[in-house]
Amino acid sequence: MIDDATQFGAAVASARKALGLTQRELALAINSGERFIVELEAGKPTAQLGKALAAAKAVGLQLTATGSPRS
Repeated sequence: MIDDATQFGAAVASARKALGLTQRELALAINSGERFIVELEAGKPTAQLGKALAAAKAVGLQLTATGSPRS
């Protein structure tokens, strides 16, 4: 389970490397800058959730929301 931005970034980096992609290639695949990928993989918290999800999808990661709403 991924609990924070650092773990999410590590998962993206691991999947990217397994696919033989560079950070630049992943950035181009999601129409983003390489700096975003560098920061994402480093675990920098970001409000750019759409780009983060696109990067995860581009390297084959599937995200699932689980749990119950808090009351």
